[in-house]
Amino acid sequence: MSELQRQSLERTLAVHSAPTLLGIKCANLISVQLNGCGFRSYQREFECRSGLQMRVLCQCRGRQLLYVWHEALLAMQLGQPDVRAFLSQYGYTEKMDSEQMLSHLAGRMRCGEFPHEIGIFLGIPLADVQGFIANHGRNCLLCGCWKVYSDPESARQTFANYNRCREILCDKLNQGCGFFRALELSKEELL
Repeated sequence: MSELQRQSLERTLAVHSAPTLLGIKCANLISVQLNGCGFRSYQREFECRSGLQMRVLCQCRGRQLLYVWHEALLAMQLGQPDVRAFLSQYGYTEKMDSEQMLSHLAGRMRCGEFPHEIGIFLGIPLADVQGFIANHGRNCLLCGCWKVYSDPESARQTFANYNRCREILCDKLNQGCGFFRALELSKEELL
């Protein structure tokens, strides 16, 4: 991977997955070009740090969707009884662990289409995922990082926290800090 490709991937990760990388969100989904992405070297590095993981969920039209997740946070999200009951409507079973659920999700994805339950895997509150489905994406109370159908004040605070993560991490990168060092320093700054 060239230096330019590396910098591009790091910027993309920082902008689109900072809340996950800094440990306040369970996951993010990022679209990158299929050729020359070089994410596999980052995938190995993530596995050594803070329970972060990365995998391709879907590939089409010269792009791949990278799913970046924090193992412990995703397990908590997917382990909630009401979330499990909701996901069972889409073929996710009680016996599936997080990895098996991600494989099932990947199997349900089609080029240009997202199964609506993907919101659960991105840390969106269950009530908002259900509201989106029931309203066919219309009539939301607030639109930000996702369409909000319940508790807009809590969502506004969450959106602000996500933006703060992005600002902190991007600032560290702009100051010339290496990517993984920027992650460490950004986590310290959030505390």
